[in-house]
Amino acid sequence: MGGLGIVAGGGVLPRRIAESGSAAGRPVFIVAFEGHTDPATVEGFGHVWLKLGQTDAALRALHAAGCVDVVMAGPMRRPTLSSLSLDRRSVTALAKAGTRVFGDDGLLSLIVEEIERDGFRVVGVEDLLGGYLAYEGTLAGGPLGAADERDVVRGIAALRAIGAADIGQAVAVQEGLVLAVEAIEGTDAMIARAGLLRRPGAGPVLVKGSKPGQEGRADRPTVGAGTVVAAAAAGFRGIAIEAGATLVVDRAATVRAVEQAGLFLVARSFSDPT
Repeated sequence: MGGLGIVAGGGVLPRRIAESGSAAGRPVFIVAFEGHTDPATVEGFGHVWLKLGQTDAALRALHAAGCVDVVMAGPMRRPTLSSLSLDRRSVTALAKAGTRVFGDDGLLSLIVEEIERDGFRVVGVEDLLGGYLAYEGTLAGGPLGAADERDVVRGIAALRAIGAADIGQAVAVQEGLVLAVEAIEGTDAMIARAGLLRRPGAGPVLVKGSKPGQEGRADRPTVGAGTVVAAAAAGFRGIAIEAGATLVVDRAATVRAVEQAGLFLVARSFSDPT
């Protein structure tokens, strides 16, 4: 089966993958990034701490650890290119990529290409953790009313527009008004901002999904109990995610959080929002 390398961002997902791989008898090695990866992620596992932009060092460490498969998991705060400690390989790759590097998906696709060029097989989170991809239907709460359905449809349309420009994976909609779109700040910060902008009446709906043509092995949209808590605190009334594309972390805890907050959580096909 060979060793499993984890290029780890923040959150609990990289640790979940490491524990699952180890339980399956696979050697696990983690590439952690200063200021991004939670220190608890690497406890008990072989690892190396690097800065973003140290591509050659990361690949050499994965080879030395005997990794065959590599998975990218967990969010990272996107820095400016000028703030990175770019090694020669990173500079060369960025120069070849051109304008692709300005969007999140373009940059992540470039990273996948570099990993594969070194002979590794890049796998998705769903290949390693069964049951994390959302199935279509109502996951918790509901049923949705006509106004809820209209806001979900409106959110999907808005998400397609910003996704086509490689901007973000989430929007907040209230009675047809797009209160906020996710950009570089991340979903939780966008939720908090939308909460400050919401109008009287039923709260907004969070709609989250993938961008057109997104490299799913590098960046799946993700929700969890923390997303639900943030949405409830900001006065949201529900969450709609893309079925077959969005990861639900700790599904049981997420469902409990939805039910306790009195929200709804639905997964829909975004290819045909009607």
